[in-house]
Amino acid sequence: MSAITPDLLDNIRSQFSQVDSCPVQGQRVFFENAGGALTLNSVVDCSKTYAAIPDNQGRDNPGSHELVRVINQTKADLRVFMNAPDGQFFVGESGTELIFRLVMNACLGSASDGIVLGSTVEHPATRSACHRWAGISGKTHKLIAHDDASGLVSAEEYAKAVTPDTRVATILHTSPVTGMGMDVAAISKAIRAVAPDCFIIVDGIQHAAHGLMDIAAYDIDGYVISPYKMFSRHGYGLAWISDRLTQLPHDSLVDGPAENWELGTRDTGSYATMLEVMNYLDWLGGQVAPDAKGRDRFVAAGKAIHAHEKTLTDAMIHGTGNLDGLAEMEKVHIIGGVDNPAREGLVSLYVDGVSSVDVVAKLNAQGIRTHLRKADHYSGNILNPLGLDGCVRVSMCHYNSTHEVAQFLAAMKEIAA
Repeated sequence: MSAITPDLLDNIRSQFSQVDSCPVQGQRVFFENAGGALTLNSVVDCSKTYAAIPDNQGRDNPGSHELVRVINQTKADLRVFMNAPDGQFFVGESGTELIFRLVMNACLGSASDGIVLGSTVEHPATRSACHRWAGISGKTHKLIAHDDASGLVSAEEYAKAVTPDTRVATILHTSPVTGMGMDVAAISKAIRAVAPDCFIIVDGIQHAAHGLMDIAAYDIDGYVISPYKMFSRHGYGLAWISDRLTQLPHDSLVDGPAENWELGTRDTGSYATMLEVMNYLDWLGGQVAPDAKGRDRFVAAGKAIHAHEKTLTDAMIHGTGNLDGLAEMEKVHIIGGVDNPAREGLVSLYVDGVSSVDVVAKLNAQGIRTHLRKADHYSGNILNPLGLDGCVRVSMCHYNSTHEVAQFLAAMKEIAA
């Protein structure tokens, strides 16, 4: 399998909208991918096409038949892409809304006692959903403390905390603050060893754009992503649920299809734009592994994405060309450590003597888009234990370049001087 070469990177970048310029700001480097990735040109075109269609699914006319075909095709391709031979996919309002819905039904559909288990590294979508529905369903919400130094929680920590009466457990695949990925399969195995019937729900929202997803390998019951963070658009979330989660009581129409988890008529454009994302990743897999077929192309694309993003983060941390990396800048501190193998395309930092809000503003003034994470309800779980009121999140995707990293490092050298 070949890597993402400079020529291939140019081809990749040509397929994304606003890759190097903002219609408001003008020329800029986009390092705010964790807040929402760049959008594929094909997704933009697809969204426009489906926004104009008046037909609904389930009618006996050619337009409606085509909508149903597209939905069915997308669901079939998702099975291959995410390696999910059973269970079902459906779309909802957002990733957060879907996490709440999966947690709610798992809590209400399991015994009215016991534990809902999660960790302090999790996004507030999961922690808030578990806090609310554990109490309503007569359970105790228990949080495992993550490791502040590494910015993640391990399978070993779950193994220490899980008990036979653990009814629902949640896992964050990748942190949008530290950028570190958790070993979902190992954590799930640790949970199942003690509580085999536990409903396990994974927040894959941050992870989805940065590598592989492999539902069959995880032994879980729910996996949620937000497609706008994976090269699609805002306005919908995507969930996979297992057959046994599907069968739990859930909001649905009386006398309607028993296994339907979608509420009302969903936008076919949601499915169609997700299909465009998979078509793109299938293309990318074919570029780096020309002999690959089927899921192997998605696997090849995922590995190439992960490898390229590691090149970017290594360059950012250790330097590129004649530019020092962040690790060589005396006043710069990297959350999660300098050399952390769990890192996925993201570096969060703070600078001695310069507030993080000012660092973000100074980078913006030089055309480099990053994001301030504050110690609020979104990120306080990570930042408060470190004694920080904020940090600068620099988040990359596979369409970013080492040249853009060099621009960032040149700016940081001035800011952290």
